[in-house]
Amino acid sequence: MYLDYYELTTYPFRTNPDPGFLWFGEKHKEALSLLKYGILKQDGFLLLTGDVGTGKTSLIRYLLKSIDSSALVATIHDPDMPTIDFFNYLSEEFKMNRVFTNKADFLIHFKKFLLRAHSDHQSIFVIIDEAQRLNHERLEEIRLLSNIELDDQKLINIFFIGQSEIEKILMDEKNKAIGQRINLSYHIQPLDELETVHYIAHRLKIAGAKRGIFTVAACREIFSISGGVPRLINSMCDCALLSGFARDRKVVDLKLINECQIDLRIPIGTIVKHNKPAQDP
Repeated sequence: MYLDYYELTTYPFRTNPDPGFLWFGEKHKEALSLLKYGILKQDGFLLLTGDVGTGKTSLIRYLLKSIDSSALVATIHDPDMPTIDFFNYLSEEFKMNRVFTNKADFLIHFKKFLLRAHSDHQSIFVIIDEAQRLNHERLEEIRLLSNIELDDQKLINIFFIGQSEIEKILMDEKNKAIGQRINLSYHIQPLDELETVHYIAHRLKIAGAKRGIFTVAACREIFSISGGVPRLINSMCDCALLSGFARDRKVVDLKLINECQIDLRIPIGTIVKHNKPAQDP
């Protein structure tokens, strides 16, 4: 709707994950380095956490594109399912070409699958998104799968990706058998003010912007309102561009951002206070 008005080639602030727009600030560089190290080390378990909208899924999608083509990867977007469905989901992801009706049958064939992959020099990765939705029963099943080894070498690597709640779940006494196995973990923090300015500029550049559209004060206010959470930043910026188009405003300033905060009904409690208020010259 506003693409021609702002001379953009695509919408820069969609809220759905898009690796093409991924911006590597220090926090995301560190997280990606950890994920890549986990792939190289193949130590069994890795944990990546972050609040809603901090870019975990975008990182995973970027990572999947960079994984060696010989690796076999299963991505589970929501692990909250019955056990047999969980097993059959893995079977489908790994193209085992079987539907299982009981746990014993699955474990027998899954072990054969892992051993065959190992002999073919193929690494196995299971990436579990929304890991905070895992219950004790599912964690126990995952632990059993991780117990399948060959000469003390891990045959399967499991990445837990989720909100901070998964840390509490793994620290629970009944889940300590698997929690104690996680040697690599990282928590993605929201962006700071300067990172927010760079993030907005990066996405506009990828979308074809030929000039600055947002004032510095507008970017600072977006940070204050969003708390540096990329998904909220995207919502604010998209609203601002739409409002600017509707009001024939080629530059997004502080006033437009404040209007968008009201339009989006973002709670005042999310605002981070600063010593110096944002203001346009």
